[in-house]
Amino acid sequence: MKQGLLIDMDGVIYSGEELIFGADKFIKNLIDEDIPFAFMTNNSQRTALEVVRKLKGLGIKVEESHVYTSAMATGKFLSDQSPNGTAYVLGEGGLLSSLHDYGITLVNTDPEFVVLGEGRNFTLEMVQRAVDMILAGAKFITTNRDPSPKKPGWNNLGIAATTAMIEEATGRKAFVTGKPSPVMMRSARKFLGLETSETTVIGDTMETDIQGGVQMGYKTILVLSGISSKDRLGHYAFKPDMVASSVDEIKFPLAWWEGK
Repeated sequence: MKQGLLIDMDGVIYSGEELIFGADKFIKNLIDEDIPFAFMTNNSQRTALEVVRKLKGLGIKVEESHVYTSAMATGKFLSDQSPNGTAYVLGEGGLLSSLHDYGITLVNTDPEFVVLGEGRNFTLEMVQRAVDMILAGAKFITTNRDPSPKKPGWNNLGIAATTAMIEEATGRKAFVTGKPSPVMMRSARKFLGLETSETTVIGDTMETDIQGGVQMGYKTILVLSGISSKDRLGHYAFKPDMVASSVDEIKFPLAWWEGK
């Protein structure tokens, strides 16, 4: 029986542009031990290659096959729903590439889907066009609902804010494809070729990584190197299978890896 990991990045492997202590050795150990893993990120801006390059700059050498993004999950979902479908996209790089790879045609008029991802290059005029398209019948998809960190100088409005603006303008709720949506949690597992019982999620956020893992029946590990704090765990109706200060504390085989 094989076992594998779906690993969040920001707050788990790095914080901003700084490597979290021990994360490089943790990933090297996974590679040396031939443990299947994928970085599972809600960021739809970067392509898998861009993620690999960012990690390389932090001293972590991985392949594109180790990366699964919300853009990839969105592309697969749309291709399953409407093979060779059409989409109007508010987003950048990774999202545009993924939709193209999955055979979705990007259009500026009469799309089947309006797809929203992270980005700073779309204008209010483009948002208004998306609103009109949704009111005319296009289906509204958002790659995630991650909130803004609400810090001065933050260079991105935050996709949750942009999603809420379009929802208010259209009266339509967005369908979310990224974490903690089962769409991404399931497709990321299949990307690694794992069964439910073979999957463990490592993340720093109770509302996305851990909640998504619990809902799918995966084992979960919360690390406290990101935004979560131990004293707030009792506020949630669910709990992780393990809590660690950082990935540096995680040792293999895990307690539930019988037969590994």
